[in-house]
Amino acid sequence: MSWLSDETVSRLQAAGALPDFEGTRYRVMDRVGSGGMGVVYLAEDSILGRRVALKALDFPDASGELAARLLREAHILARLEHPGIVPVHDAGTLADGRVFYAMKFVEGRRLDRLDAQKDSLFDRLRIFQRICDTVAFAHARGILHRDLKPSNVMVGSFGEVLVMDWGVAKILPSSLERPSERAPVGNVSPPNDSPTAAPSETAHGEVLGTVGYMSPEQARGEIASLDTRSDIFSLGAVLQYLLTNLPGSPPRPLSAIARKAMQSDRDSRYASAICLGQDIGSYLDGLPVSAYPENIFRKMARWASRYRVAIVLVLTYLVARALLLLWFRR
Repeated sequence: MSWLSDETVSRLQAAGALPDFEGTRYRVMDRVGSGGMGVVYLAEDSILGRRVALKALDFPDASGELAARLLREAHILARLEHPGIVPVHDAGTLADGRVFYAMKFVEGRRLDRLDAQKDSLFDRLRIFQRICDTVAFAHARGILHRDLKPSNVMVGSFGEVLVMDWGVAKILPSSLERPSERAPVGNVSPPNDSPTAAPSETAHGEVLGTVGYMSPEQARGEIASLDTRSDIFSLGAVLQYLLTNLPGSPPRPLSAIARKAMQSDRDSRYASAICLGQDIGSYLDGLPVSAYPENIFRKMARWASRYRVAIVLVLTYLVARALLLLWFRR
């Protein structure tokens, strides 16, 4: 009689816990993580012969509320076609009643797993600019993320930057469409996005988000009054995270940008994710940033930093010329 190793038992238990996708075009290969109210699996699309990520509820939902939330996330992603957002391919319902949706499978690393030694400040700021671009696009489509944090950002193998996990996103009332105007995803009818009727909407006073990254008004449960500036606060917290674990203290202009984005008074924050990203771009280009007022000495230091190569060349030329003059006068 042979005994199974602990590793083999663990694998068998994991396989037994996988949902049954019998009758669908997908063959589940492995469990790769979890997000929001669902579990994410690596699967193969048997028709197109490609790998996809499947997000499904981790258990059947008798009430239907979690299913509505998951489908709502799929519909939000389906309306946000942007390079910084993972595209949705399909959605459906399993034999046991669990809903799922299929999306592009992205290989890479999460932003909270950056290498402090390898990822330079420049690299981090370029990543942050692309996060701002993605969030700005979502805001332009009337969508608030509400859970922006490093673990919800993926940096792909080829440098792509993706904002993940839109499970608690909020649709602003001004952007709501009539249900008849929205095409269903896969074979699943779209959930009702009405603020008064949909079970997937968040009740006033309910707190969703992550401590340390959610805005004060979000932490207080002021769901009805949330606007794009709540995500701006979260972006500021992400920037503050990116400025940690660097050699030496972070540059003052960048710390000032993070502080402005994270102001308790929402009117004192950046007006938009675009403005926040532009200030980062100004810093990278050696230009003044709106969050960091400059006196004459700061301007001179910034100017010297921006043109340091040219300054070194000019000084080298002047020193060499002076030495030559002294040599010929001997």
